[in-house]
Amino acid sequence: MSPATPAGATGPAAPGTGAPGRSTGAAASSASASGTAARDRILARVRAALSDVPAEERENPAPIDRDYLRAHVPDDPEAVAGLLAENLADYRARVHRTTAAGLPALIARLLADRGARTVVVPPGLPDGWLAAADVTQLRDDGTLTPARLDAVDSVVTGCALAVAETGTIVLDAGPGQGRRLLTLVPDHHVCVVRVPGQVVASVPQALPRLDPRRPLTWISGPSATSDIELNRVEGVHGPRTLDAVLVTD
Repeated sequence: MSPATPAGATGPAAPGTGAPGRSTGAAASSASASGTAARDRILARVRAALSDVPAEERENPAPIDRDYLRAHVPDDPEAVAGLLAENLADYRARVHRTTAAGLPALIARLLADRGARTVVVPPGLPDGWLAAADVTQLRDDGTLTPARLDAVDSVVTGCALAVAETGTIVLDAGPGQGRRLLTLVPDHHVCVVRVPGQVVASVPQALPRLDPRRPLTWISGPSATSDIELNRVEGVHGPRTLDAVLVTD
């Protein structure tokens, strides 16, 4: 049996209480001081590297020439839409073009060809888009779990915009798009892009139209990876099939 600890003596520290004679607060203070010292060393090196910069340039930085092209396609809506369709297809998305009047019938055909019986409907999706589809609609109220979504056949959404030069569709969880989870778990995604209203030529044109505070998802074709021995595998971390529908306004 271990001898009793004399009154007033410091015994072994209990787990999580810190070393004898040293409080947790003291340990945190020491860690904070260490971080501050590291920061001061980094800032000192930055100041040393900038020591030969003239004072007037520090106060008024020289302007940077930004004379590069903001887009590499003619400023023509049809040309931009055509480039978007070409690049989406190059990424193995299935591209379709229709009018607003023909959209419900096209979506119904895409779902039927897929054999879809259940479809996730994000909040704000226009009611008419699925009017011709013979499917069970699961309207997302925030309670659909990944396991439940994994059993769903398809999801239909709109988008925030699309970038022609990179063949990219951007989602920002706005009306008709829903939570990011809705477009990552189901195996089939039908995404509607309004042309020309939601199509831009380049990324520099896209960024000012997007809110960086929103959850942005950039999609260039169906989910795929070639990490293992350069063998392409689709559907690894997102939909295996992407149907991009370009709808003429």
